[in-house]
Amino acid sequence: MPDLLDQDIMYAPGVGPKRKEILSKELGISTFGQLLEYYPYKYIDRRRIYLTTELLESMSYIQLKGRILSFESFDMGRRNKRLVAHFSDGHGVVDLVWFAKSQWVVNNYKTGVEYIVFGRPSVFGGRFQIAHPEIDLAEKTQLSAMGMQPHYHTTERMKKTGFTSHNIEKIVRGILDRLPAPLPETLPPYITKPLHLISRDEAFRLIHNPQDALSLDKAKLRLKFEELFYVQLNILRYASDQRRKYRGYVLNHVGQHFKDFYHHHLPFPLTEAQKRVIREIHGDMKSGRQMNRLLQGDVGSGKTLVALMSMLIALDNGFQACIMAPTEILAEQHLATLRGFLQGMDGIRVELLTGIVKGKRRQEILDGLASGQVNILVGTHAIIEDPVQFFRLGLAVIDEQHRFGVAQRAKLWNKSQNPPHVLVMTATPIPRTLAMTIYGDLDVSVIDQLPPGRKPVYTQHQYDDQLTSLYQGIRRQIKAGRQVYIVYPLIKESEKMDLRNLEEGYETMRQVFADCRLSKVHGQMKPAEKEEEMQKFVKGETQILVSTTVIEVGVNVPNASVMVILEAQRFGLSQLHQLRGRVGRGSEQSFCILVTTRKLSKETAKRIDIMCSTNDGFQIAEADLKLRGPGDLEGTQQSGMAFDLKIADIARDGQIVQLARDEAQKIIDDDPTCEKAEHALLWQRLSSLRRSNINWGAIS
Repeated sequence: MPDLLDQDIMYAPGVGPKRKEILSKELGISTFGQLLEYYPYKYIDRRRIYLTTELLESMSYIQLKGRILSFESFDMGRRNKRLVAHFSDGHGVVDLVWFAKSQWVVNNYKTGVEYIVFGRPSVFGGRFQIAHPEIDLAEKTQLSAMGMQPHYHTTERMKKTGFTSHNIEKIVRGILDRLPAPLPETLPPYITKPLHLISRDEAFRLIHNPQDALSLDKAKLRLKFEELFYVQLNILRYASDQRRKYRGYVLNHVGQHFKDFYHHHLPFPLTEAQKRVIREIHGDMKSGRQMNRLLQGDVGSGKTLVALMSMLIALDNGFQACIMAPTEILAEQHLATLRGFLQGMDGIRVELLTGIVKGKRRQEILDGLASGQVNILVGTHAIIEDPVQFFRLGLAVIDEQHRFGVAQRAKLWNKSQNPPHVLVMTATPIPRTLAMTIYGDLDVSVIDQLPPGRKPVYTQHQYDDQLTSLYQGIRRQIKAGRQVYIVYPLIKESEKMDLRNLEEGYETMRQVFADCRLSKVHGQMKPAEKEEEMQKFVKGETQILVSTTVIEVGVNVPNASVMVILEAQRFGLSQLHQLRGRVGRGSEQSFCILVTTRKLSKETAKRIDIMCSTNDGFQIAEADLKLRGPGDLEGTQQSGMAFDLKIADIARDGQIVQLARDEAQKIIDDDPTCEKAEHALLWQRLSSLRRSNINWGAIS
């Protein structure tokens, strides 16, 4: 039976070479099994017939039973015609409309014959009409057998070649009819029975041909659980392997550096959340296993301070520490922050290593690292280059993990006899279910409190025809000595146009704020040029920074109190929240102004409303996940998720994610070395599902 699922899709009933090519290129489907895993995105109950008198404009799809009274053709110019069939069920009349294939319609559908018509109703010229309906002979259609009709996503190219959802439905039915024996099971009874999950065979048949809502729910639960279970089993197996294979340095001593800093140099009291997270990190560092921990916290929640105190524990145990940042400017800011925190403390040497540190100075730092005289190294990915050798690296902190490729992070492990403890910091709040799936091999710590004295950023929505009042507000802030960001979108698809808008916008701002000094930054500038403009703003030499989203990560200018985001409708929620996090870093009240056109889609208006109503990054991340789905969230694409999810939805299936994780954890606890005979089915299935042999979990 597995052979049949691996069979070439060309040999499925109704496919052949041409359709095989379309399925392969457009949907990535080349076998029977892959088509069976191409699940419908919606279902329509085909058992019900409506009367024309019951129709409402708000209905999505309906079915009518009746006869075509007559055909009428309308010339639409350029040899285009609109064909209209007047259709009646004896209670009223609706128009069936075609904008193509009109001759084929006239040849195939006759007046006076009883048909079942299926489609989406709309109103045109005061009458209900259905464009390009599906039409079946009433005498050959058994509605009770149709049940819930599945609908499959098709691409534009498929639509142009007449390859419809209905065609996919027929091909799937043909394949299912050729599967006489039950499909081989992929979950053992000791998992399916207690959870009341139906068999895999039944789930496949019902997902493509459900008779009612209950049978559809059962099929979805089984298939979603299986998909998420294997994702979790994969992640937890890696985490378990890693813990067994790699011994962590035991850093149990809390010594002079930490105590001196805590009692005499803390810039402000730690929040309870920061204290809790430091305890969690120290618990890992002294456990004897190598730490892989994700530290989540909103912008300004004090992650860097927690990271520094963790580094001081490493120093107290005779080890070195490093912090890797995604950009040179962010690395320099970390250096300034750490040196500021450590001012007045003796015996701690902190150095910077980026691409611009060259020659004799670079060699001094490399020598200091190799001899152990440099205690803390701050840098970009220059840290992972081969010439960089540590004396004893005990802790590596990675800021904004998703800016580093997985393979780059792996190089850190070669910098030490044992892998160093790893602390990954992110200011992108990640919903729990997503963190459990994407960063499932990392333990997660969350700083969910802002330090005392921080005022939430006041967020306001303005339309692009209200710019005069916006300019007045900016001027007031500048007069009070503050600085302002003005951000333009830069989307790859429209990069040239966006850069032109930024250039024009910059010139406009120079005229509007002729008495102010402005900087301009975008990704197309040379690094040195960009750096220079950025530094002018950081040092307060310019008052307004006109920029694309390159300032999204890490720029810390406490004096900047206004963030203006133009064309905010083009940004995702998480990106808007990240940008907003650039202000509100000082003690003054800060403002974020979201400027949009007046024409907004329902979803966009919802995004803007969420931004104006909350500063809570986790609420925003949850909303973003629900609006956009996990694949779109920045950073998830290289996170080590082992499989594409075909039916489960992490945003909406949180309970199933948890259930799957619990079951997977039981298996790992019972069989950490993956050798027990009773679990052989699970390990074989996992092996066949994995697309690559990279040990993702070990290199997070």
